Amino acid sequence: MPVKNNSKKVTSRKVAKKASKLLRKKSSSKKIKSVAASALSQTPNKKKK
Repeated sequence: MPVKNNSKKVTSRKVAKKASKLLRKKSSSKKIKSVAASALSQTPNKKKK
């Protein structure tokens, strides 16, 4: 029976900041921007109190 992997992948705040900078950089290649976007899509949503 296959085992389900319910672990959620979450990007750290440090990596998210670097990914954001790469996305804004005009000289970044499409591959780099794709990886950076993927990392940002795995950041947890901020909940406002």
